Amino acid sequence: MAHLPARRRMALALPIGIALTASFGFLPSASAAAPADSPAATAGSASSLAYVVNTRSTDARTIASVSRAISAAGGSIVETYAKIGVFVVHSSNADFGKQIRATKGVATAGATRTAPLSLAGTTDEGAVQKLSKADAKAVAAQAASGQEPLEADQWDLRAIGADKAATVNPGSRKVTVGVIDTGVDDTHPDLAPNFSASQSASCVGGKADTSPGAWRPANPEHYHGTHVAGEIAAARNGVGVAGVAPGVKVAGIKVADPVSELFYPESVVCAFVFAADHGIEVTNNSYYVDPWMYNCMDDPDQRAIVDAVNRAQLYAQKKGTLSFASAGNSNHDLDSDAILDDSSPDDSTAVERTINPHTCFDVPTQLPGVVTVSSTGVTKSKAYYSSYGNGVIDIAAPGGDKLQIPADTPSKNGRILSTMPGGEYGWLQGTSMASPHAAGVAALLKSTHPKATPAQLQALMKAQADEEVCPASYDGDGDGVVDATCEGGKQRNGFYGYGIVDALKAVKK
Repeated sequence: MAHLPARRRMALALPIGIALTASFGFLPSASAAAPADSPAATAGSASSLAYVVNTRSTDARTIASVSRAISAAGGSIVETYAKIGVFVVHSSNADFGKQIRATKGVATAGATRTAPLSLAGTTDEGAVQKLSKADAKAVAAQAASGQEPLEADQWDLRAIGADKAATVNPGSRKVTVGVIDTGVDDTHPDLAPNFSASQSASCVGGKADTSPGAWRPANPEHYHGTHVAGEIAAARNGVGVAGVAPGVKVAGIKVADPVSELFYPESVVCAFVFAADHGIEVTNNSYYVDPWMYNCMDDPDQRAIVDAVNRAQLYAQKKGTLSFASAGNSNHDLDSDAILDDSSPDDSTAVERTINPHTCFDVPTQLPGVVTVSSTGVTKSKAYYSSYGNGVIDIAAPGGDKLQIPADTPSKNGRILSTMPGGEYGWLQGTSMASPHAAGVAALLKSTHPKATPAQLQALMKAQADEEVCPASYDGDGDGVVDATCEGGKQRNGFYGYGIVDALKAVKK
């Protein structure tokens, strides 16, 4: 099954009826199917490109020395993350990457995009199915006692016991989930009660902006982050929908470029560091870092991207943050020997390449310590689009599947209903929707076990999951052709990892 022509790990928005080691210097030498120099090494000689420059150590002398070398090579420093040894740099020098890589004290360095800064492309998240006022009224009429008005359509909450968990422990106000995404509309009536402005920012471009509203989406079409936030922590306030953890706080860290809507590495580096420094216990990452679907270690630019983002997320782990990432919507086997990637780079002209997912990494999904989440539908079967891989998938969660139709909902919609900008609601499906369900359960676990470290929290996640065995045969789209092969046993396998999350178990000590 061909992967979706999407630029990153976003939702499948469909109309209705209508391994690395966890330390600095981790980067191994690897032989992958990427060219020795990516297009970024030569693109835009007359225009600025963005770069990450990663130092060999974080001592003050090295930071100062590399800073001077950056300036000497024609670079302008946008931000310095000295504590992790990462510089965000702009330069119009076509040879900047090569020059700075030859500098003493530099471990890795490379361009974070293939198109000049002034030539960002435009993208489209696709059509979303919004809930009309008439349909909302019809759904609300079927709400049971104690349910939110639209909860009858939230089969996903019932699938993981989140509705029952809310009566035991809806989550602690001392726990915050950071949504690293397209931005969050904190004015939505289902999000406003739980939104933490003091832990929110825009990290677009690699430098945090905490001015009021900076975290909001650039326009209503950048709805992805708002949808994700609602899945995690929409309040049980008699309005709209409910989140998996309706009592915890949610923060928005915007990383999507306002024009192209791409998630560039420097923005994601900023987001992980910001989350760590602002006491965020859990982050959700429903994307892959643009412009490469997979970053190959024998390419100097892509190697630098992996290095920079990994340093940032490891820093967050050390500060007490557990991060969740979606597995992908391409039905790729992330434990295979070869994957066709014909969508990268997604900020210029894509080049077809065959990569090895053991040496070319989906970032941040395949970084050490990040919890990788696959997607299921209402029948608990792997969603037809969800990527998978034995030893790669840690956990599974409801992400929706238009082909798996719930029998007990008014709308008979197999996708996920959640919040949209402007006070609206809509359905999406994707591993983008699965990951926040898992992040919400982690927030409940953190509420129940407030002293748990990220490693302990991840262990609790795996322990509370409901084990699912591999199917004898898998035909996700029902066309009579086997679409994927699940490997592994009941306790851990490539489709479900350690199992499907269970919110009710999470709140029971």
